[in-house]
Amino acid sequence: MPFHSNEMKLFAGTSNIQLAEKIARHMGIQLGSCVMGRFSDGEINIKVDETVRGHDVFIVQSTSTPVNENLMELLVMIDAFKRASANSIAAVIPYYGYARQDRKARGRDPITAKLVANLLTIAGATRIVTVDLHAEQIQGFFDIPVDNLWSFPVFSKHFLNNNIVDVKNVVVVSPDIGGVKRASKFAEKLGAPLAILDKRRPRDNIAEVVNVIGEVEGKTALLFDDIIDTGRSLVEAAKMLKKHGVKRIFACATHGVFSGQALELIANSEIEKVYVTDTIYHEKLPNNIEILSIAPLLGEALLRVRKNLSVSILFR
Repeated sequence: MPFHSNEMKLFAGTSNIQLAEKIARHMGIQLGSCVMGRFSDGEINIKVDETVRGHDVFIVQSTSTPVNENLMELLVMIDAFKRASANSIAAVIPYYGYARQDRKARGRDPITAKLVANLLTIAGATRIVTVDLHAEQIQGFFDIPVDNLWSFPVFSKHFLNNNIVDVKNVVVVSPDIGGVKRASKFAEKLGAPLAILDKRRPRDNIAEVVNVIGEVEGKTALLFDDIIDTGRSLVEAAKMLKKHGVKRIFACATHGVFSGQALELIANSEIEKVYVTDTIYHEKLPNNIEILSIAPLLGEALLRVRKNLSVSILFR
């Protein structure tokens, strides 16, 4: 009887097949064959067209809009591979939805980041790979290994290699206190100083910038955040920076959600250009928004996970 060695197999849900294909090309492998369908009542039906018994499976699926559909699709895929006797199942979630509800900010609030962590684990995931979690402590919601990748190398490489701005006159700006660690890594990579915006949230999706901490006058500002959702926070941040004498403003964000009137707000703002990664798929975006691919970083990280090599070395 022939013996089949343990292989690495990469599959994709329907949320971001384009990114999965880029990751597969970087890794030098083919995407696994699996057909996603729906029963007449809308229930998700998955058919895996190749054996995964004893193999290490990686599933690429962002839980972006439609969030609930994509999350349920991921859970069903994990269950299918678990029941097909995969050796391990890594859920590669470039954009981890429901992450912003990571604590009880008010009485009777849910903690959906923990709820989703429970669902993924119970479904059968043995590892999570994601990019720029909204809050790093979400890693502690899991009882399985979590690799939270940083996106700053993608942006720093783009700015350093393309002479977009004079790096000597740049200040990296964190839009709030919570994003300081993320922005400081980007600033360190560019060799630039860091400024922080003091932001208050009177209610959901509404932000007010009340102060700028740091020297920004006469400089080019690079706003660095994890998510652009409605765009209001970003636009308000740009207004405040202009009031404090910033000459030019660019924005970088890992996840471009762009809900509601976000694109229109950004187009009419003080921001010259916005850079996002392809953790969330968009059919078409305006010329003032440029997409940088996270695929090489994710592909290299997955190869390192598979070979039991260090992933943190990618961010030194």
